Amino acid sequence: MLWCVLVLATFTCTAAHAQQRWTAAQATAWYDAQPWPVGADYLPADAENQLEMWQAATFDPAAIDRELGWAQASGMNTMRVFLHDLLWEQDAQGLIRRMQVFLDIAAKHHIRPMFVFFDSCGDPFPRLGPQNPPIPGVHNSRWVESPGSPALADPAQIPRLRAYVEGVVGAFANDKRVLAWDLWNEPNNGNPAAVLRGDPANKDALVLKLLPQVYTWARSAKPVQPLTSGIWTGNWSSLETMTPVARVQAEQSDILSFHNYSWPEDFEARVKQLQQFGRPVICTEYMARSIGSTFDTILPIAKKYRVGAINWGLVEGRSQTYLPWESNEHPYVHEQPLIWFHDVFHADGTPYRQHEIDLMRALTSEK
Repeated sequence: MLWCVLVLATFTCTAAHAQQRWTAAQATAWYDAQPWPVGADYLPADAENQLEMWQAATFDPAAIDRELGWAQASGMNTMRVFLHDLLWEQDAQGLIRRMQVFLDIAAKHHIRPMFVFFDSCGDPFPRLGPQNPPIPGVHNSRWVESPGSPALADPAQIPRLRAYVEGVVGAFANDKRVLAWDLWNEPNNGNPAAVLRGDPANKDALVLKLLPQVYTWARSAKPVQPLTSGIWTGNWSSLETMTPVARVQAEQSDILSFHNYSWPEDFEARVKQLQQFGRPVICTEYMARSIGSTFDTILPIAKKYRVGAINWGLVEGRSQTYLPWESNEHPYVHEQPLIWFHDVFHADGTPYRQHEIDLMRALTSEK
């Protein structure tokens, strides 16, 4: 009982001294001072998931330097990069050192990343150490959830998760090389298949309880960067029509972010829905060529509204995200897709489609 009282008292104290959510005017002033954010969700070609990117044995600064050079040359100025709570548990100081290295490389290429803490997509049982090899012909076959299902369902894990968020944000709270903090990727992403895989049946309720706390933890470090979490599904025409999780995201984020892999008409409609809140907007996932979301159709709309545009995938690699989502049911083992789904560059740096690079350069160079 005493332990519970102490934890509650500590949480209350932290919440009382936490930085408040930015006002709409503060968020707009911050955004107006930034270049138009354009970039990619980044995973090095030689990594298949967040753990393989960041663990000491497989962290590859040379590859990161090479690939961010290609991104810079294409006109990109940001990257959305996923972390993982197990990395903090494994070696907190080592993770901070590797993030410093990453930020040094990114700054060299005039790229300011957005870091992601948690993710409800992927294998619900992540594990440290060597990762299993990619499943042949399958899109993003070794991506992992953070926290995994056991930690999400265990209240005793909350202090560890809190230490992770507070520790990482605290280490870089005043570092202008960091663009923003994305607290949770698609928090309420789940389906019956995910439950069969091992996700708890009450996953939405567990996430809904934890997500507001994550905002409080991050704010307690008083970062100069904004907080966000991408709204990705449901009806966004008003707060009342949003899902409970989306409402938390809309009400607690300093800047709004969203995901959209649909046709340009739908992308534009989503932007207009989010404009009602009077805050800057960044699309942190788009571009799935074979289902209507392309650079050619989406980037000009994003430029028109000055909405940030971060596409999924930079370089063809072990994540295999150039393959479509449906490869999970029908692996591309004996053939290749007619058109790449995600990603911008071949592993040797050759653009998948030169016109996309030319378009990005042209739009990002315009004033």
